[in-house]
Amino acid sequence: MEFSSLDYIVFITYLVGMVCFGLWIAFKEETTSANEYFLAGNKLPWWAVGGSLIASNISAEQMIGMAGSGFLIGLAISSYEWIAAATLLLVAKFLIPLFIKNKIQTMPQFLEHRFDGSVRTGLAVFWVLLFVFVNITALYYLGGLALNSIMGIPVYVAVIGLLFYSATFSIFGGLKAVVWTDVVQVIVLILGGTVATILILNALSGGNGVMEGLTILYKQAPEKFNMIFTTEDTYLDIETGAQKSAYALLPGLGVIMGGMWIAHLYYWGFNQYIIQRALAAKDVTEAQKGIVFAAFIKLFIPFIVVIPGIAAYVMNADINKADEAYPWVINNYVSTGFKGLVVAAIVAAIGSSISSMVNSTATIFTLDIYKKMIGPDKSELQLVRVGKWTSAIVLIIGAVMTPLLNSFDQIFQYIQEYTGFISPAILAIFLFGLFWKGTTTRAAQIAILVAIPISLALKVFLPDMAFLHRMGISFLSLSLIMILVSKLDTNAPNKGIDLPEGIFRTDRQFNIGALITLGVIAAFYIIFW
Repeated sequence: MEFSSLDYIVFITYLVGMVCFGLWIAFKEETTSANEYFLAGNKLPWWAVGGSLIASNISAEQMIGMAGSGFLIGLAISSYEWIAAATLLLVAKFLIPLFIKNKIQTMPQFLEHRFDGSVRTGLAVFWVLLFVFVNITALYYLGGLALNSIMGIPVYVAVIGLLFYSATFSIFGGLKAVVWTDVVQVIVLILGGTVATILILNALSGGNGVMEGLTILYKQAPEKFNMIFTTEDTYLDIETGAQKSAYALLPGLGVIMGGMWIAHLYYWGFNQYIIQRALAAKDVTEAQKGIVFAAFIKLFIPFIVVIPGIAAYVMNADINKADEAYPWVINNYVSTGFKGLVVAAIVAAIGSSISSMVNSTATIFTLDIYKKMIGPDKSELQLVRVGKWTSAIVLIIGAVMTPLLNSFDQIFQYIQEYTGFISPAILAIFLFGLFWKGTTTRAAQIAILVAIPISLALKVFLPDMAFLHRMGISFLSLSLIMILVSKLDTNAPNKGIDLPEGIFRTDRQFNIGALITLGVIAAFYIIFW
């Protein structure tokens, strides 16, 4: 990519400005309690909660990967965003009130509150290992590849830069610094992505504007606007030249009624990395408004990440693989000055995701492992110090592990399936633990033990079944097992969660926002069926 002096000025000014802002947030007042460091003192307003949720979620995977999917299969990949928006509404209405009412700080903490310490410790260790050796390492590697493909920066240099950039937010100021920098970074992310989309659509229309560009896209590639695939739908894999099944990636109505809900409910409802922002809100109402704000933003993410990929397809982009579609758009159609802004948006997405993941890892390690097993009598200040050291160590381990990912595509597929092997069990344990008082500790323990064997068996005996369908079957099987074990475990103590009358009642603002969001989602599927 040809970066002008103006592009470098914009890009470097953004990076330096964000580092200074993050350090100012971290040091403007001393952080002396674990609650302040890990949950921002429960002072977050709704707009900070919503903005941070989006900034933490969107990374190079979405901006580069979803544009590539747009190039290959079209708008249908937007289901990951639109079903996520609907999922967020469920989380806000039915989960957040219960977590905040029971003063939950971490997801493993809830498991001890509902079951026992063994379930808490076991899943805390699992989540720390998953975050450190899988998610954070993958974020580094994806970010390094993205900056390498766009700016030509060597991957290892980009990884080191991301380490220091993310450290500014995730070590010194805790969640407070992460969230407030997220608010700025989500603005840059949306602005930069919108600029890229507007410029490519304007170029496609010959200078006649965005709407004309969208019209041309739809007329020239109507198949790219099909939201629901059948078993006959295929796409051309430009790397191999082979026709592949689009249905295998997004299996028809199963997208809106099947396994995708399992993945989203686990990710948005019970993943510390995400839910921690809502737990840090001022109160339940602020958390719910923040989540519906995030859901509303989710509706428009495909405009800035998927549409450029479809435009690259229509314009016959000279690329060798789909993930080069977004860099191709930036290189060829984003003008001087704006390139610096768009690349800054990508760095914003990567940095936010890394710092958020690191902070959540430090939260679980400090509160669920260190405090519980090593230092139950440690002071608040000592816990903050442990959190800071944990953040630093996690950042370094993730960076050191990055070179081991020599073939990211294969590893990424493994990561997706590995997470999918356990997420149905975690979802079942949480849902039954929250909403069925008869669920026993033994049922939760057995669900964890049999989750991976069930998923492996499904993969071996039903290899041609779409992965999302297998997740759905795994969840239903685990649910049945938990019901049977709980019914047989008649002597287990009752540690059910109380559901007081009116706990799921939401205010008028939330209800209006939720209805608008659901209406827009329904309209999208009706129009592009």
